[in-house]
Amino acid sequence: MRDEVIYFLEKEVKGGSIPGAVISVRQENKQLMTAAVGEAVVYPDKEKMDLNTVFDLASLTKVVCTLPLILKFVASGEIHLHERVCFFLEEFATEDKREITVHQLLTHTSGLPASRDFYKESTEPKEILNLIAATPLQATSGRKVIYSDLGFIVLYKLIEKLASQRLDVFAKRELFEPLGMNETAFNPNYDLNRFASTEYDEASGRWLRGVVHDENARFMGGISGHAGLFSTVADLGNYVTALSNDGLFKHREIIAVPTLKLAAKNHTPFAAEARGLGWLLKSSNPSSCGDLFSASSYGHTGFTGTSIWIDPIDDLQVILLTNRVHFGRGTGILRLRPRLHNLIKSHMRSLL
Repeated sequence: MRDEVIYFLEKEVKGGSIPGAVISVRQENKQLMTAAVGEAVVYPDKEKMDLNTVFDLASLTKVVCTLPLILKFVASGEIHLHERVCFFLEEFATEDKREITVHQLLTHTSGLPASRDFYKESTEPKEILNLIAATPLQATSGRKVIYSDLGFIVLYKLIEKLASQRLDVFAKRELFEPLGMNETAFNPNYDLNRFASTEYDEASGRWLRGVVHDENARFMGGISGHAGLFSTVADLGNYVTALSNDGLFKHREIIAVPTLKLAAKNHTPFAAEARGLGWLLKSSNPSSCGDLFSASSYGHTGFTGTSIWIDPIDDLQVILLTNRVHFGRGTGILRLRPRLHNLIKSHMRSLL
């Protein structure tokens, strides 16, 4: 089965969907397979992908960093999910924003639009929270799912307010170091040869490598709650191990189990898109985890070509890391993900 998964990914590389990939499949605390295929860099010169390649996680930042830190504040009694954001961030005490809650930000039901190109505006990064507060809502809060980077930028500001510390510093101390995620960071200072290259940047005239791909995160200095995190498959393996072990890593509680269970429940039964806290849940709609993962499955994707999916019924975790945007912003990854997860789920027993 390992050979079949590798063959599948190599075929996608040859077909031009992705330059390369690193994949990890775990079940019941056993590493069923880890593999690297293709190239970490194609342009200007080819460089092979390997298991130590560092990836721009893009929106996986939301569930690998922002979500667990908010859950830790819930578990410690610092906040509860249905508190109004304006209680902590006065910028949100506007007529249309004052009722927005932490829960609505996490479930993408705040009514905030998907994004806004702050990097194109004549503004300073420190003004972003004010600009978000002044951005008109696209829906009544709590009534509709609109996947919103803006909501997770607000959560980033909330974390820094509660922690009285920068997000990158706080996350390293409270999350990454306890999980042994020593190569997970914002603005990591590694040898450039370790990074998977993302997209060509017209403004700087270079291929982005070790520099965050998301334009707003880059404008904000590489640190945000919606994007900006870099990591490796081994580090992410530690994180999903903790998720699957009731928040424990090496017998130490990292995240309280009641908050983990709450995060993986459907909080948007009124919508076609099932949303947990941060997580996207498997639903009857087409899903990036394919057709065969159970209805209890939860996961997330990143625009650069990354994803995590967890099926608690089979205690199965799949991490897929690609740098698909190195070939531009095509849609090949949208077909790749569900077919790959179907292949894994169908032949899972042969991996044992």
